[in-house]
Amino acid sequence: MLFSAIQFAAVTDVAANLATIDHLVSRAAAEGVEVAVLPEGSMHDFGPPDLPLGPVAQALDGEFVSSLGHLAARHGITIVAGMFERSDDPDRPFNTLVVLDQTGELASSYRKAHLYDSFGYRESDRLLSGSTTPVTVSIGKLTVGLMTCYDLRFPEFSRALVDEGSDVLVVPAAWVRGPLKEAHWAILLQARAIENTVYVVGAGQNGEHYTGCSMIVDPMGVMVAALGDEQGLASAAVVPQRIAEVRERNPSLANRRLGREISHSDSARL
Repeated sequence: MLFSAIQFAAVTDVAANLATIDHLVSRAAAEGVEVAVLPEGSMHDFGPPDLPLGPVAQALDGEFVSSLGHLAARHGITIVAGMFERSDDPDRPFNTLVVLDQTGELASSYRKAHLYDSFGYRESDRLLSGSTTPVTVSIGKLTVGLMTCYDLRFPEFSRALVDEGSDVLVVPAAWVRGPLKEAHWAILLQARAIENTVYVVGAGQNGEHYTGCSMIVDPMGVMVAALGDEQGLASAAVVPQRIAEVRERNPSLANRRLGREISHSDSARL
């Protein structure tokens, strides 16, 4: 199955972002891509730290998701994208991923669990965190685990998604620029792929504030497609046989002890 990490710089204009998304997803579909992964904040950029995000948030049946659904159905492509979803707190929405299937239906959604309160930034001042319950979605014969940006720094979170059967981890992001941040992004994407023997698709925003560097990493940690800081697509095939071959050669999931011992110990106490 052909995946594409689609990279662009979102702005604070939903209509403009939808026009860019339409152009890039249409290009991806013309190239045979079956799953298009867009960045975090594709609907509306975070903007400056003092910009309220509550007023711009939308419901899951709002204009943004509806437009993505029409686009997905038009091209027969699955779309993963980031948005701000309304919550019960009018000032703090959720940072949400939505998955639109090939028919345009909303197949799944995931609310970012780990908010970026790090490197001097306070995402929790403007957004609510979601549940840590792993969210996966079936796309064809693949199980895809959903993560967002800062989630990448928590290896136990990706492992939980793999324990739920994920063959691929998708990581839409708006990875903020800073010293060594490009290295952190690349190293962590590769680490999550290697330790879990899965494909990882990292789709980031580019532009003035974000690193770009979108890529697809295979289960051995090899970058099989990558971008620099330009707008565009990084596309590669996700091959189930490759996952099986790597897991036979490197059976680290089967060999691990800690998770299994904890589970067995808990069962024994019961």
